[in-house]
Amino acid sequence: MKEIGGYIELDSYHGEMLHSDGIKLNCGRNCLAYIIKARNIKKIAMPYYMCDSVTEVCREYGVQLRFYHTDMSFRPEPAELADDEWFYLMNFYGQLTSEEMDGYVRRYKRVIVDFAQDYFREPVKGADTLYTCRKFFGVPDGAILYTDAELLSEELEQEEVFDRMDYLLGRWERPASEFYGKYVENNEEFDGSPIKTMSKLTENLLHAIDYEKVKQSRTENFAYLHKRLRERNLLDIRLCEGAFAYPFMTEKGAELRKFLISKKIFVPTLWPNVLEEMDKGGTEYNMVENILPLPCDQRYTEEDMEYIVEMISSFKG
Repeated sequence: MKEIGGYIELDSYHGEMLHSDGIKLNCGRNCLAYIIKARNIKKIAMPYYMCDSVTEVCREYGVQLRFYHTDMSFRPEPAELADDEWFYLMNFYGQLTSEEMDGYVRRYKRVIVDFAQDYFREPVKGADTLYTCRKFFGVPDGAILYTDAELLSEELEQEEVFDRMDYLLGRWERPASEFYGKYVENNEEFDGSPIKTMSKLTENLLHAIDYEKVKQSRTENFAYLHKRLRERNLLDIRLCEGAFAYPFMTEKGAELRKFLISKKIFVPTLWPNVLEEMDKGGTEYNMVENILPLPCDQRYTEEDMEYIVEMISSFKG
């Protein structure tokens, strides 16, 4: 029986939701799990430069992995696929153009496109395409999958996150450091989690977002950092819309990262597992150690970007 009356809960939002026509799941890793199960995938060619949560999903489902290298422009090195092998294409920092991705789909046929760092891109025709909401918005779960494969073998349970909101609500009123542990705990909730549909709470919040404003802010902040830092950036990158972060590479990236964190500019080390898995001095090792994903998201203004530039300029390491 429907409850009527009582205290008022969070409002329901009815704005347009980006990617509302995709399959709404609880996390990015389970988008991949869905594809593996629905298509009965046994082999995947995967970049070495990759988060271990992705490879863990593959191993959990018994998928045989073969790894390929990624160059300094974030392009995959050429590879030939076996007849029953799939190609995992990660669009790092949104640096691949739509034309390039279409070319990979024509070449490899069986392609899984990972847009975890490119939320505002349209899904790639002819490829299974996945997005991760938590990397772009303040939500506790959520991912979107585009595929024509159907998972008919099971009825999916819906995720519930009402008891995992404190790190998001807490940061709204207090410093991030006070709730970082809770943030980590929430991330760990998805390790080994079964495939579930997106929570009602997250889907509601995603209907409240002004996507054009978010996209514009991210685009402008990325462009400002690129204008100020391109001469010092060891990467040759292109401008992109709705950017995930600005990839700034320097010879002393590890030291600069520590310096920026001391100035309360929190720059993560993406995929530290690569530092344990790859030889020191190799391309992927160098990328993880020395590429700084500088924040340029919708929370910040040009003044904030200028502060980041000033702090980088003041570094004497």
